[in-house]
Amino acid sequence: MASLRLAKTGKFALIFGDEAAENESVFLIVTKQATLPLHQHFIDMQLTFATPALLFPAISLLLLAYTNKFLAIANLIRNLHDRYEKDNKPILREQIAHLRKRLNLIRLMQTFGIASFLMCFVCMFLLFWEKQVAATWVFALALVLMMASLTLSLLEIWISAGALRLLLKDFENG
Repeated sequence: MASLRLAKTGKFALIFGDEAAENESVFLIVTKQATLPLHQHFIDMQLTFATPALLFPAISLLLLAYTNKFLAIANLIRNLHDRYEKDNKPILREQIAHLRKRLNLIRLMQTFGIASFLMCFVCMFLLFWEKQVAATWVFALALVLMMASLTLSLLEIWISAGALRLLLKDFENG
């Protein structure tokens, strides 16, 4: 014997049922057209213009943050270079090396972020031309590119912590 619960949300009704004998849940989505298993509904998902447009503000803010980091690090490298020419301390050379790695990572972060931004535009053009399947794949690519950008951002944060450890070590050694 199965017990069913019905949850209505806008155009869809979600049906949750427990099969008492097998102890598994059955999920169905009921629409006006047909009743589909939940996994089939996500395969047949339709993108709208609003879906890729949701990433525009997030990508814009990330690119602004990346650019600010890039400019700050470039300025710091210039200052450290001047100090290195005067003092010739090995710790300054190590800091510049860390900053060079960070600069390269930020450039990659920006590249992946911009590529994600462009893929969102391509996705919107494909939606305009009613190429739903291609638009879905391009949007998925935009999400993957954004994940790559954020992963590189995490790596850059770890490297920046390494550069701070060098400063603290130098401070402790006097």
